[in-house]
Amino acid sequence: MSIRTLDDLLAEGVSGRRVLVRADLNVPLDKQTGDITDDGRIRAVLPTLSALTGAGAKVVVCSHLGRPKGAPDPQFSLRPVAGRLGELLGARVHFATDTVGESARSTVDALADGEVALLENLRFNKGETSKDDTERGAFADELAAFGDAYVDDAFGAVHRKHASVHDVPARLPHVAGRLVLREVEVLSRLTGEPERPYVVVLGGSKVSDKLAVIEALLPSVDRLLIGGGMCFTFLKAQGHEVGSSLLEEEMVETCRSLLERSEGKIMLPVDVVAADAFAPDAAHDTVPADGIPSKRVGLDIGPETVAGFAAALKGARTIFWNGPMGVFEMPAFADGTRGIAETIAKSEAFTVVGGGDSAAAVRALGLDESSFGHISTGGGASLEYLEGKTLPGIAALEN
Repeated sequence: MSIRTLDDLLAEGVSGRRVLVRADLNVPLDKQTGDITDDGRIRAVLPTLSALTGAGAKVVVCSHLGRPKGAPDPQFSLRPVAGRLGELLGARVHFATDTVGESARSTVDALADGEVALLENLRFNKGETSKDDTERGAFADELAAFGDAYVDDAFGAVHRKHASVHDVPARLPHVAGRLVLREVEVLSRLTGEPERPYVVVLGGSKVSDKLAVIEALLPSVDRLLIGGGMCFTFLKAQGHEVGSSLLEEEMVETCRSLLERSEGKIMLPVDVVAADAFAPDAAHDTVPADGIPSKRVGLDIGPETVAGFAAALKGARTIFWNGPMGVFEMPAFADGTRGIAETIAKSEAFTVVGGGDSAAAVRALGLDESSFGHISTGGGASLEYLEGKTLPGIAALEN
């Protein structure tokens, strides 16, 4: 790739210049209190912001949060993020109560060298996600007016053709931030010539969400371990009863074909934790994967599967993990995810956690993040990169 980097921009000098930074501050918030429950994505952008403020730039940060419908919605405000970002930076972050309106303009105009402003949620403006090039471009014009240069450090959004990701770079000198550069370097290792054995662990709820990446990875991996809700469609394809477990009936034939074409690379659970209901206090026990009772729901992989998966991971030299093995948010059904995560953390392989729920699980389970080679901030973006898709945000930086 031919992408200019943050170091290139810093070498040119940014003191006194306004730098517009697209960050991914789409953090989870507690629905009752509005408190941030996982600040991993905020911490991920700190190296880029600290480098810019340290060099005297006037930093204007923009991001989305959640999925508002193109209009202001208090439950998706970035105000709590501004407070946490300020705590982590050790300096006040000025907050604009709109995206490109009067508050944004006055907040940006008042910035001193080395200060940071955060604009309100980009998706409060329908131009951010519009499929109409003219509407999206008009919003990009307004955003670009806040910067003399643009830095994309929002890897979690580079697979979206949105104004702040795809259109703003065409209007300003643009570079990749520290996080985006690291993400691309890491994922390039997986799509190039990964050190072998190369083992991939996939979980999550739906086969349909992971079908493209399974198709892309099968020729290149040595083993593909499948857990989470998606495993039940594969088990059904083998002819097993899956009870009331999550099942994509329309994907059963596809899964059967994948198993036939996988040359034994795909490894499925041999036991599962089956419960009476989808509830944290539901009665449950471990049953063989080919003997799930008809009225029970599988909510985690069982201990024999954890041991089998761990054995498959033991000799790996490269590991990619995306998707939890069970409903880890419920303690009774977190052992599978914890077991696989701990195995990967102890591995001497080059290990990559593919963002999204996997990254959330690492933090929720209290595991040491530094034990993993890389924890991606972009679940969907990392998968699409591995699928070989063109990511609009990366393409915009290359131009």
